[in-house]
Amino acid sequence: MALRACPALRHPIIPIAFPTVSRKPLFTKRSFSVHSSISGPTEARKQLVLEVKKQLERDHPSLPIGKNGRDDEEMIYWFLKDRRFDVEEAVSKLTKAIKWRYEFKVSELSEESVKGVADTGKAYVLDSLDVNGRPVLVVVASKHFPSVHDPIENEKLCTFLIEKALDKLPPGKEEILGIFDLRGFGPENADLKFLTFIFDAFYYYYPRRLGQVLFVDAPFLFKPIWQLAKPLLKSYASLVKFCSVETVKSEYFTEETLPAGFRD
Repeated sequence: MALRACPALRHPIIPIAFPTVSRKPLFTKRSFSVHSSISGPTEARKQLVLEVKKQLERDHPSLPIGKNGRDDEEMIYWFLKDRRFDVEEAVSKLTKAIKWRYEFKVSELSEESVKGVADTGKAYVLDSLDVNGRPVLVVVASKHFPSVHDPIENEKLCTFLIEKALDKLPPGKEEILGIFDLRGFGPENADLKFLTFIFDAFYYYYPRRLGQVLFVDAPFLFKPIWQLAKPLLKSYASLVKFCSVETVKSEYFTEETLPAGFRD
């Protein structure tokens, strides 16, 4: 499956200095304490969310409102967190994400609307969670044929399944696990463009939602494709782990929750 090339995902560690004497306020208009960002609602957080909300309303009044719209405070807070509580960067990224959701008609995607491509079995969301309590999105690469399947329909399926996986997030969990089953992968399955689209979608529209990606039993043929894809994925490449079926069985699932395709 393929994707458009995505820029680097940057989540640098923010150094925190503790000067001997400082009369500067802890929070500024466009920044937010790292510790406060994970400690629940605060006045500083509310102020930044309100600032983004007002700026979106002022500069982008045509953007939709409601869930995943310009006034969705939960979504605003998530993008603020992703952009290290930089208001301008959060507004910029949110604007693109909301426009994309509207133009791509994400809210209209359904089991029925993606049924044709989903019936190929190329990708699905597992009913169970992994051992870390994460929803699991599985891609079966050997069932993906870019010369046959409509790339737009592939993108719709990908988006629908990401949404479905996120809907399964238990309280307190924020990330999902992606599994690429590469057994039986051949030249006819290679699709760098769609692979890039998947990671691109997570960077632009679902930031910090992808916790880890497993490339399972990758054949030798996949290695040159990975060498081409890796620079495009930048820091997202660090989320990828090459592993065996046995590793999937022993480290990520119980006997009851193991995906059917990985059972003996």
